[in-house]
Parts: sequence; C-alpha cells; structure tokens
Amino acid sequence: MSDRLPVKKTYKLFIGGAFPRSESGRTYEAEGQNVARASRKDARDAVKAARAAQPGWAAATAYNRGQVIYRLAEMVESRLEEFSLLCSGPDEVAAAIDRIVWYAGWADKLPQVLGGSNPVAGPYFNFTVPEPTGVVAVLAPEEPPLLGLVSRILPPLVGGNSVIAVASEARPLAAIELAEAIATSDVPGGVVNLLTGSAAELSPWLASHMDVNAIDLAGANGNTAELERAAAENVKRVVHGRADVQSPWEIAAFLEQKTVWHPMRL
Repeated sequence: MSDRLPVKKTYKLFIGGAFPRSESGRTYEAEGQNVARASRKDARDAVKAARAAQPGWAAATAYNRGQVIYRLAEMVESRLEEFSLLCSGPDEVAAAIDRIVWYAGWADKLPQVLGGSNPVAGPYFNFTVPEPTGVVAVLAPEEPPLLGLVSRILPPLVGGNSVIAVASEARPLAAIELAEAIATSDVPGGVVNLLTGSAAELSPWLASHMDVNAIDLAGANGNTAELERAAAENVKRVVHGRADVQSPWEIAAFLEQKTVWHPMRL
C-alpha cells in the first residue's frame, strides 16, 4: 500500500488562452476544492484579452467558426466521464454536447436567416447583414453548472463575438473543466475567458466596463436593475438569458444588423 499523498488539482482562471491564478492570490472553497477567486483586475484582464481576440474571430469564415465550435463538442465528448462527475450526470453532459453541435450548425446560416434583401423605392440594392456586437460578458446561471454555461456562451460565440463568462459560484468545477476542453480545441486564445468567484463582486465591473459591448444577465440573481443602470453608461446591450432556451434568436440577441445601400445600374 502506497503512503504517498496525491497531487491535488489547482483550479485556476482561464484568461487569454492561459490558466493564471487570481492576481489577488485569493481562493475560495467550492465543491470541496480550492478555486481561484477572480478580482476586478482579473475581469479587466479578461476584457483586454477578449477585445484583442475578437476581430480575428469575427474575421474567420462562418464555416470555419462552425468547425471550430464542433471541435469543442468533440473535446467535451472525449471527457464525458470527467464532466459527469462535475455536474448532474451524463444526461446533462450529453445535452451540453448536443447544444454545442446545434449552435455550431448555425454559424454559416445566420446571414440567410437573420439578414436579407430589402425592397426600396429607388434605384438601389438594399441589404441587411448581421455582424457581431463585439465583447460580451456572461453571468452564467448557478444551475445547471455545465449546460447553463454552455447555453449562454454559445450564442454570442457563434455570431463572432468574444466572451467573458462568470461561472456558477457554488459549482464552478464544470466551468473549469470546460475551459480545459476549450484550451485543447481550436478556439483561439482570448475568444472565451472564464472567471470563477463571486458574481456579485465581478458583475458591476463588467456591466460598467466601457469596452464591453453586451452583457447577459442570466445569473444576475436579483441584481438586475443596478446592472442595467451601469450598462447604460455606454449603451451596452443587455440580454436576459435563460439556460433552457435553444434558438437562433438567442444568437440574434448578440448581433447588430448593418444595412448596406448599393447603387443599381440602370
């Protein structure tokens, strides 16, 4: 019988494709583990990483984004047993994988469904084209810890946005496992950033940050009005997301509609 002590896993943040500890050095206990407790400086670092990564992600072809997201589903599938231990079980993991695949399939269909050609009274072509909003902050629902997070980060991600997500405070381990799957998939560093810790502490800084273009208040837990006021400072788009919704209109909530006029040769 071995008398060696096991090496316990250190649960860190996921910012810019790397796994830093919180700059504050703080941790908190969740699900029997010590987990990094993100500070507002960590939130600012995540926004900076997301802003740097967003143009490249938006510039990728829609087909390529779909393939990258599908690859994420493959990586979660390969860790099905580990994920099952960190959430409600294999059914939740299977639902999360299916949701990732479903949203991946929408990546190259958005312009046809959400855009279009508009009739105008004049010698012009008039087109509406969906474009990403930019940097999106997501407050993930407390439950379910994996499916809730997946349901809220995939809609902005598919549309070409970069994401900063605050994981479930009580059950963050599934989010950290997801970060490891993202890191070993083809998602470019900084496109998805995951923070663990207190949503009540981090959300006001994300809502008021002038370089965040939209915020999803799915996990706001009654703090909605204050966050909406903070978001109004830079006319930030506010979305009230839900974990049980799967729809292309969830993607549309994080897109801007650009109208283009083009002269028609007579």
